[in-house]
Amino acid sequence: MPKSTEERIRNALRELDVSQDFRISEQFVSEVLGLIADEPELLDLKIASAAITEMRDAFEVFQPYRGIPKVSIFGSARTTPDDPLYEQTRRLAAQLAAAGWMVVTGAGPGIMQAGMEGAGREKSIGVSIRLPFEAGANSIIAGDDKHVAMKYFFTRKLMLVKESSAFVCMPGGFGTLDETFELLTLTQTGKGIPVPIVFVDPPGDPYWESVNRFVE
Repeated sequence: MPKSTEERIRNALRELDVSQDFRISEQFVSEVLGLIADEPELLDLKIASAAITEMRDAFEVFQPYRGIPKVSIFGSARTTPDDPLYEQTRRLAAQLAAAGWMVVTGAGPGIMQAGMEGAGREKSIGVSIRLPFEAGANSIIAGDDKHVAMKYFFTRKLMLVKESSAFVCMPGGFGTLDETFELLTLTQTGKGIPVPIVFVDPPGDPYWESVNRFVE
């Protein structure tokens, strides 16, 4: 980066009244400008731009609640309200909310909606994914300031994991297992601080026992 550009970056940050973590902010702006100067493929530029935009939006959603403990609940979007697992999730989320926790889910239907029903709109934070075959956020969190929609799974998973101090994993499909195994990998490799990770299934359902046998 030319010295003249570096000085303009510093001046711009001063004009924005950036005082906290000035050096990190300066490095961040330099890297973004460096990426642009590299003239990457259009798709690469779109990915980088969208990822930064999504993270900025998500950070803004979580910022007012940084001092409140949060638990993320993972589980299937296909679980119906008449399934015992749905009611089990709803009751668990209600107990967590009553104990002062906020519940974070993917904001979709199924287990995600059950968790938000239990916690209530005020104690829920939703991080949804935009998919062509999904209707969007569930009715509990739709339109709330505590909901953010993401384009990419990797930014979504970052926010589902980054802000929470505990995790509840319910039975689910590929998405649930993807989130669960990423969480376990972060813990195993030391990339994440060890936190409670609770595996829940209804009585008589060997879902997580089957997953454990597969891993072993």
